[in-house]
Amino acid sequence: MKKILITGSNGLLGQKLVYNLRNHASITCIATARGTNRLVKTDGYLYEELDITNLQNVSDVFTKHKPDVVINTAAMTNVDACETEKEACWLLNVTAVENQVKTLEKLKTEDSNYQPQFIHLSTDFIFDGTHGPLDEDEIPNPQSYYAESKLAAEKIVQASTLHWAIARTVLVYGIVDSMSRSNIVLWVKQNLEQGKVINVVDDQFRTPTLAEDLADGCLLIAEKNAQGIYNISGKDFLSILELAHLVADYYKLDKSLIKPSKSADIKQPAKRPPITGFIIDKAKKELGYNPKSFTEGIMFLEKQIAEMGK
Repeated sequence: MKKILITGSNGLLGQKLVYNLRNHASITCIATARGTNRLVKTDGYLYEELDITNLQNVSDVFTKHKPDVVINTAAMTNVDACETEKEACWLLNVTAVENQVKTLEKLKTEDSNYQPQFIHLSTDFIFDGTHGPLDEDEIPNPQSYYAESKLAAEKIVQASTLHWAIARTVLVYGIVDSMSRSNIVLWVKQNLEQGKVINVVDDQFRTPTLAEDLADGCLLIAEKNAQGIYNISGKDFLSILELAHLVADYYKLDKSLIKPSKSADIKQPAKRPPITGFIIDKAKKELGYNPKSFTEGIMFLEKQIAEMGK
């Protein structure tokens, strides 16, 4: 039985990973998050409360389970909050990674047969946004505190003695159990359905990523015991405006309510890279990764929403 431990299991990606792995015949899934388990489905996996910013807590949980794979999805991802709450950002995005790496390295030293794989989630925001889409060899140049923290974490992982992989991703969208959070698709759909005018930037470009596709990419890394950096994102390179138009087209909503705007006109504490998006050829070739198109992603969400409403 392979043991896979997920941090941040209450989050969007964490939930998708747990549901993918639950009741898997050859895998024991250990879901961990701060506080109580918020997943609706509670069978087919183990749950442990875990504060990854607390080294002793990390040591206790990791020592108890000795996971073969740790997938670190937990992070402070609110880019503007990271800019204004720098200590909290560093604690969750950097110190917490240090805690996990140190603990796994210690366990590995104590038992030479123990060779865990550490898979860490990172972001397109570590780049400056002057051009795109980008491959894995692009040189990072962070423009926000969030981006700095994520790059610092990458460096910790790469400098470790662990068998490591970094999965970088872009603009993840999806639906959690409780529908407790929105995403770009739902935001556009709901506003247009209500006849509201929305301002959407036309000078930011991304490769939007369905959460289920990102989970598949992470599990392919685990399954193949891959090492190194992998771009795991969607395959369609779109401006945010194009993305909004595709949502409107799919639901046959009024596109005239979508007003193009510029990033400079939106006052936000943290700077966003204008152009990112990823080239995913390496993940396709080495892992067999095959994400959905953005329109297929909208259809996938629509099916999920319909099933939840039954």
